[in-house]
Amino acid sequence: MVLVTGATGILGRVIALELLKNGKTVRATKRKSSNLKEVRDSYQFYTDQPDFYFNKIQWIDTDFDSIESLENALEGIEEVYHCTAVVSFNPKDDKNLYKTNIEGTKNLLYAVENSSVKKFLFVSSIAVLDGFNEKGMMDENSDFNEKLEHSSYAISKHLSEMEVWRAHYEGLPSIIINPGVIIGTGNWGNSSGDLFKKSSHSRTFPGGTAYVDVRDVAKISVELMDKNAFGERFIIISENEKFRLVSDKVRTALGKPKAKLVPEFIYKVLPIISLLFGWLFPILKLMSKNNIETVRTDSKVSNQKITELLNYNFIPVSESIDFHLKNYMESQKHN
Repeated sequence: MVLVTGATGILGRVIALELLKNGKTVRATKRKSSNLKEVRDSYQFYTDQPDFYFNKIQWIDTDFDSIESLENALEGIEEVYHCTAVVSFNPKDDKNLYKTNIEGTKNLLYAVENSSVKKFLFVSSIAVLDGFNEKGMMDENSDFNEKLEHSSYAISKHLSEMEVWRAHYEGLPSIIINPGVIIGTGNWGNSSGDLFKKSSHSRTFPGGTAYVDVRDVAKISVELMDKNAFGERFIIISENEKFRLVSDKVRTALGKPKAKLVPEFIYKVLPIISLLFGWLFPILKLMSKNNIETVRTDSKVSNQKITELLNYNFIPVSESIDFHLKNYMESQKHN
């Protein structure tokens, strides 16, 4: 039996579905307040048998602050896909970030010690990557540099990775994946599910990031576990693309003109405002020099390792956006 944590999230739900398609028995964690109807509704976009697969999932209410609750969820489990995480760059969410991403992972790994679990996959992020290879790209050897400025989200993911590696070296066969910005269907308004809403604004940035379709992340995750690719990390991205690509597609679908670029002088003013007043208004920390530089520059992330290992062909970013944007627009009609 396989446990998927965070199965109501944009990625966890698709990993659960992929496992079910592969004949696995799946148990999935959720909060008591989780909206399972929303998960089931999103399955109609991924399979022509949404009810069949959704009804196969064994949902279990789990408190990640309680070792006893986690041990209960792990009973009879041999494989774990740990997708539970808070994704936010807003300082007001820092406390929840550390509690969920670090402490939650630490508690889960502690509970795993006395369980039947034989395999563990952790979903991290490209946000932890620092440094470039000889080709000027970030790859699996681009280790987190503590001397550099990072978002609280990146720090929380890095520290979570350290917990996973500790468990691995103590005997738990583990894999870490580092997806780019995940393009998916459902969980609209939360983490990566907020992508289309944010991209509808009238202004966009000149830089770009690394994107990947949720279906690719799910398939690759399952393949890596089946291959027992333990003790390694794998970057999972399709392409490095401009923010403008998403923005233009979203605004066109909404019948709006293409977004204009944020004026150049703004990039010089915002970091100063952040530095002077960030201590008083934490939200201003979002406009730090590091964050501003991130949205101004192009992402340079390599997927060479995973592409060569699995001979994998990713869904092109443009095609991925078209598919999930159509689903998003369809969902908005019924809301």
